[in-house]
Amino acid sequence: MHLRSRREIFACASSTTRIIRHDSTHLPRRKLTAAGNSFSIHRFVGLAYLSGPFTIHARGMHVSRTAGDDRMKMPKRLAPLLEEGFIDEVIGQLMSGKEATVYVVRCGESTRCAKVYKDAKQRSFRQAASYRDGRKVKNSRQLRAMEKGTRYGRQMQEASWQNAEVDALFRLANAGVRVPQPYICTDGVLLMELVIDEVGDVAPRLNDVELTEARALELHALLLNQVVRMLCAGVIHGDLSEYNILLAADGPVIIDLPQAVDASGNNEAASMLKRDVDNLAAYFGRFAPQILTASYGTEIWALFEAGRLHVEAELTGRIEADTRPVDLDGVLQELEATRLEEDARVRRQEELSAGR
Repeated sequence: MHLRSRREIFACASSTTRIIRHDSTHLPRRKLTAAGNSFSIHRFVGLAYLSGPFTIHARGMHVSRTAGDDRMKMPKRLAPLLEEGFIDEVIGQLMSGKEATVYVVRCGESTRCAKVYKDAKQRSFRQAASYRDGRKVKNSRQLRAMEKGTRYGRQMQEASWQNAEVDALFRLANAGVRVPQPYICTDGVLLMELVIDEVGDVAPRLNDVELTEARALELHALLLNQVVRMLCAGVIHGDLSEYNILLAADGPVIIDLPQAVDASGNNEAASMLKRDVDNLAAYFGRFAPQILTASYGTEIWALFEAGRLHVEAELTGRIEADTRPVDLDGVLQELEATRLEEDARVRRQEELSAGR
């Protein structure tokens, strides 16, 4: 392993640039192995590609490239990072999803991934408003612009959406949650750790792995603990499923957090938490059907609301049903009191308007 020490904190006046952190970390050495007679590396401002057949080996991770006309042009959004020296080379595209396109990049002697967020018009992810509920905006001018939907407001909304993932990653990593290590976020590009599996290849998604019943039960328990740790840190993933969990060498890693919500500030936090847990149950239940009869989501949220949730909480998946009779008279009285209060408020408002 190679120790590369850099610790930089940047502040930029540009509203579209935010560099969070690039901290000291152990980085793997990288090797280039020719698969043919030769290859060449071309790099200059705005364009970088590799020609000649070759294979990249990064701590065992294999990303093959072909020769000839199949050259990789430097993605436009990554060009500024190349110019500033944050990355030295784009190795290739790893995946493209509903929120972003991810590339494998070289930074010095380490191999990382660069997540390029898609513009709001290109995203297929919907219901963004429900995820933004509870997110605080300290700048009053930005908040007003976002509420009015001006061009500047939409730009700020995009920056807030992207920065939410970086903030969540650092917050969760500090809380001991298994997420990729982030390094920098600038111009809508998040540079972070490349997650690999036990043989050194790019870690597969959970959805791409065949499981035995025993392995399914093991992973389900591990991920429930991660959900609990996230909630104890005040964060709910909001879109957790087998498609955004990677199986790394030392266990599952949770990814894709731009829609992460504040557990205390979002009005839909409870339903989102339960949906995340239900998604896990639906997937692992294919291999271990007994998981499908449990109510872990309801149990976790009940413990959280009662202030009794902690990272080592023992979950049973069982919830005692409330068999107490419903107080219909009390409910009707409460509704009537609310109606009368609202009527009084409307009358006061009308009187004030008439007196002007």
